[in-house]
Order: sequence, then structure tokens, then C-alpha cells
Amino acid sequence: MCATLEISKRTYYKYRNAEDKDYYDYLLIKEIFDESKKTYGYRRICDGLLIKYGVIFNHKKVQRIMAKYALKPEYVKRIRTKPKYCQIAENVKPNLLKRNFNSVLPNKVWLTDITYLIYNEKRAYLSTIIDLYDRRIVAYRIGKFNNISLVTDTLNEAIAKEKDVHNLIIHSDQGFQYTSFEYKAICEANGITISMSRKGTPIDDSPMESFHSILKKETLYNNYITSLEEYIAIVEDWLEFYNTKRLKNRKKI
Repeated sequence: MCATLEISKRTYYKYRNAEDKDYYDYLLIKEIFDESKKTYGYRRICDGLLIKYGVIFNHKKVQRIMAKYALKPEYVKRIRTKPKYCQIAENVKPNLLKRNFNSVLPNKVWLTDITYLIYNEKRAYLSTIIDLYDRRIVAYRIGKFNNISLVTDTLNEAIAKEKDVHNLIIHSDQGFQYTSFEYKAICEANGITISMSRKGTPIDDSPMESFHSILKKETLYNNYITSLEEYIAIVEDWLEFYNTKRLKNRKKI
């Protein structure tokens, strides 16, 4: 061993028998480190030593001792997963409305979209279908998840209410829900033609954008809200008011 380390026997026995001057500090540091489930860095170790033992350690000293004894914080590495849903390019349809937002008869053109209902960093999702003829809400659903089921449930509810929707056009953006095979199948089975805005062009669906803007202005901004559940209840009440009492302009919401 002495030959490997290139030191004399005298030097070897001198340091082998010598007590490590950092050893007792290391024991204190390791205790705090272990109590933190091996997650504390040297700065938090210093705070822990002060709180538990009332002693002040220089952070550079703690950092040096942790490195010396290989006390390294252990973290669970976050694995970034790919989004569960993605747009199906082959199901993207052309824009049939081309910003002509007038309809002479009911149940000829529907608009649909999803918006967030956010309060105190909690969120829900509102899926709505409106009739372009009179801007009436045909159907809506509020859910905890922004998924395909939220959209298909809304569409199925609208179809069940209106019965005859053959040759109707339904217009949306190119969100993954609207390019899904489930959505496409429901539309085809009921004789509904799909139309979509151009990618990244909200003005192609401006009546829905306007509808969401008014909804949030008259619910979120006009009420003292304490929870997401209360906000959802206010939105549902407003949707009923919008459909039955609120005055609408057919050309502009």
C-alpha cells in the first residue's frame, strides 16, 4: 500500500492513527442530512444545525465536509413524458366558413371550443357548442380534464337535444380533441360536416372567442369568488341566463 501511495511507512502509520479533525462535525452534519431524507444541500444543513443544536457552521466548511464524505443530496429526477394526446394531421379539415359568421336557419352551423376556468391555480374546462344562427348554447360540459371525452360528450348531448343534424356544419379549431377519430366518427355517423380554423388563427372562430371573453368578464370579474367550485356554479348560472334572458346580436355577441 505504501508503494502504491508512494509514501513511507512512518507517514502511513502517522496518518492512519491520527483522528480526523472533521469527523465529529461530520456526524452532526450527517444526522441533519439523514433526517432530511438525504435531500438537504449544504445551506439547509447549516440552517438545520442552527435550529437543532444552536451552533453556527460556516457554509463553506459544511460544503467541504459533505464533499469529503460524499454526502450528496438525492433527488428523484423528473421524467418528462410526451403529451398523452396529439393532433392527428389526417383528420384536419379545411375552413368552410371562411369567416362568414351568419346563418339563415337554426342547426345549420355550430361553433365549438374549450376554455379554461381558473381560480387559485386550480382549473376546470368548459366545452361549449353554440348555434351560429341565434348564438344559443346548444350544449355544454364542464370537466376536470381537457380530454377527448369532454368534447365528444358535449357533441353527443347536442345531437340528442336537436335530433335532426344531418348536413349541419360544426366549426372548431385544430385541437387534438377535434382531430380525434372519436370526434370524427360521431360527426360522420350523424351526417355532420367538420370545418376547422386555420392553425394559429383565432379570428377564424371569432364568435367563440368573443363568447368566452364575455363569459369571463361577466362571471370571474364581476363576482367575489372563494373557490373553483363556486366559480363553476356561477358559470353554470350565467350560461342559463345567457341562453334564456341575455340579449344577443346575431352578427356579434
